[in-house]
Order: sequence, then structure tokens, then C-alpha cells
Amino acid sequence: MERCTWAGEDPIYVEYHDTEWGVPEWDSRALWEKLILDGFQAGLSWITILKKRDNFREAFAGFDPNIIADWGEAEVARLLADPGIIRHRGKIEATIGNARAWQQIEAEQGFSDYLWGFVDGAPLQNSWASKAEVPAFTPLSEAISKDLKKRGFRFCGPTIVYAFMQAMGMVNDHVTGCPRHADCAALAKR
Repeated sequence: MERCTWAGEDPIYVEYHDTEWGVPEWDSRALWEKLILDGFQAGLSWITILKKRDNFREAFAGFDPNIIADWGEAEVARLLADPGIIRHRGKIEATIGNARAWQQIEAEQGFSDYLWGFVDGAPLQNSWASKAEVPAFTPLSEAISKDLKKRGFRFCGPTIVYAFMQAMGMVNDHVTGCPRHADCAALAKR
């Protein structure tokens, strides 16, 4: 059995594939962090984000949305000058707005419960034989994207949301020949 081909041979990608990608995550803050990082990845490769992830965590106060929600132009300027992250004004400003949107959802029902509610609290189990079969987005990721945008989120289109769902284990998209497919399926219960 071989791991999913997208992981390639880069040690950072292999480690991410083998330990994180597809593992169900139910922590609201961790889910928010990953959604934000997926938004920063738009137009770039995921390996770029993985290599800068520690810098992002430092620059964005550990991705604590309760801290980031209070940020303004001074913090935007500081982040735009930080070479350790992706310096994109729109994505930085969206992160601050997304923190405020996260706070609303968290207060109403919990961000984790909100997201997992779209899949009835359990990861969807796909059975793709090859990477070519895996979609870039689905009707469900379109619905989640639309609802997130309605609630004030930005940089969360259907493709970003589907990549997020895969990474956070809301959908098991390891190909069936990958040993992680069965491992992640076994983790499906909260």
C-alpha cells in the first residue's frame, strides 16, 4: 500500500499527510486556524503554507480569534511588513473579519458544532481509488462556503472549504490504497 500521491516525497508533506491530513478535528480554534491558513493558500501551494505555518502562528497570536478580532490597521501594517508570512492585505484583513465572524458563531452554537453539523457530526467516508477521482469541491462545500460568507467570512470559496474539509477530517479523501484511509476511518467517532 502506498500513501496518497499528492504527498510526494518532501518530508514536510509526508509528515503532514501521515499525521494530520484527514484526522478529524473538533476543536473550534484549531478548525478556525486551518480555515484561515487554507484561505492564505489560495493561489499558492500548500507546501508554501506548511513551511510558513510556525511564522503564521507567531504573527497571528497563536491564531486566537478572540485576540485577532480586536486588531486594526496597526496590526495589518505590522503583518504586511512580516516576511515570514504571506503578505496579502486582503487576506490579512479577511482574517480579522473572520475572527469576528468566528466569535458570533462560537457564541451562538460553537464553531465546531456549526461546521460538524453539516456532516451530522461524523466524517464522510469516500472510497476514491486515485487522486484523479477526488473532486476539487462538492455541493456540500458550496453550501458551507455560502453559509460562511453569509455569516461574514471571506476567502472561503467552495474549493478552499473542500480542502479544509479534507484536511480537518470532515471528509476522508485518502485514496483507498493509502494506509491512512483506514486509519482516518477508524478515527471517525468523536
